[in-house]
Amino acid sequence: MRKPCFQFSIFNSASAQITHSNQGQIDKTADALLKKAAGKFGNVSFTVTASVLDSQKKETLRQSAQVFYCKGHYRVTVADQEIICDGTTVWQWNKTAKEVAVNHMPAADDINLFNPARLLADYDKNFRAKYIRTDDDGTAVVDLQPRSARSFHKIRLFIVEKSGLLRRMEVHKYDSGREVYDITAFKNAGTPASQFTFDAAKHPGVEIIDMR
Repeated sequence: MRKPCFQFSIFNSASAQITHSNQGQIDKTADALLKKAAGKFGNVSFTVTASVLDSQKKETLRQSAQVFYCKGHYRVTVADQEIICDGTTVWQWNKTAKEVAVNHMPAADDINLFNPARLLADYDKNFRAKYIRTDDDGTAVVDLQPRSARSFHKIRLFIVEKSGLLRRMEVHKYDSGREVYDITAFKNAGTPASQFTFDAAKHPGVEIIDMR
């Protein structure tokens, strides 16, 4: 998994409000939605279902992960692996191989849906946001366009306007392919801080491969 179509509907028309900052123009409607969504990511758990679509919109990969998240820390279970991050260090635990690879958290972590609050709260450092529409089911659509060259030309976010819950993220590639991340089973979790580190003492026989 990378570190890893909707029906058209009648939607409410709403004009975006634009203001300015040292980052350039800011779409105030998009900014408010993104900040509201970021505020939902406290100590929570959710399921992410990731799928990859090729240029013909054919699904080539689908995989689900269970995520526990708290203030930039996360613990992800996907297939026979766990990815654990305490905000500084990342442990990738391959349970089948009985080994853990240890790395620094990558600086360019801004589209990692395991760390959604970083993308949402700090979007203006790397992206320009644009409010697109609100569909008749109350889902607001916001596009993020990279400020510098990336392997994709936009990220499209689907946010429940009333609650602020992020429901879907689509990464649109230049070849018309997409990576799609759907979020379900979102709830408060109360996960203790100890769950966001890998305790080698509790897992004898697991090889630690420190790549820092």
